[in-house]
Amino acid sequence: MQRVIAIANQKGGVGKTTTAINVGALLAKSGKTVLLIDLDPQANMTSGIGLNKNNQKTIQDVLFNADEIRHAIIETEFDNLSIVPARPELATAEVDLVNELAREQRLKQALAKTEFDYVLIDCPPALGLLTINALTAADDVLIPVQAEYFAMEGLGQLLHTVQRIRQALNPQLNLLGVLLTMYDTRTTLSEQVKDELMQHLPDKVFNAIIPRNVRLAEAPSHGKPVHEHDRWSKGAKAYKQLVKEIEKTLKK
Repeated sequence: MQRVIAIANQKGGVGKTTTAINVGALLAKSGKTVLLIDLDPQANMTSGIGLNKNNQKTIQDVLFNADEIRHAIIETEFDNLSIVPARPELATAEVDLVNELAREQRLKQALAKTEFDYVLIDCPPALGLLTINALTAADDVLIPVQAEYFAMEGLGQLLHTVQRIRQALNPQLNLLGVLLTMYDTRTTLSEQVKDELMQHLPDKVFNAIIPRNVRLAEAPSHGKPVHEHDRWSKGAKAYKQLVKEIEKTLKK
């Protein structure tokens, strides 16, 4: 049965795309069939997996015609890993969807026509209609949180949105977990953010912590997940640990 995971945070630069690509690629490497959905107009997931941003069919087409998903899915060079790409024009979809019927359900309707083990959705850094589509379609939401001063403030706002989505659109939406990213062992701030997260969400913070890591930052420019770029890097090891935790959590 297909499991849909939205990777969301309204703050930009917290590691959503990096997490979506690397979790998806590692699940695919383990033999699972994985579909990545680029729902961010910046289209960084599309380029980060080695595709250009000039694809004929994209997620924008899918949002306005669910049947288009069959034509929009592209197989990547990595086994078992496919993607529905995005282009910057996706930014206009937010406005265009407003007048559409069942506008919050568009992505869910499209994913009902796919058969993958996992679907990972890279959400835009906003709590608009695109993110609402992702959360309505998802079984789970994974929240990357950067180890920085305002981390908790943004997290509270997102958790409130998740609760509203549960009440109005998707009662089954599960908080898979909160992932601490860009962690710097040299700073007390990173440790303080970690402690605060553990205090507020003791059962929902992943043990895996994604460090600040040069190889991890380099990988998208090569169009590769980090384990293909440098499998021995700290970033690659951290994502491998995360995927083990995710699989263990989902089996419960």
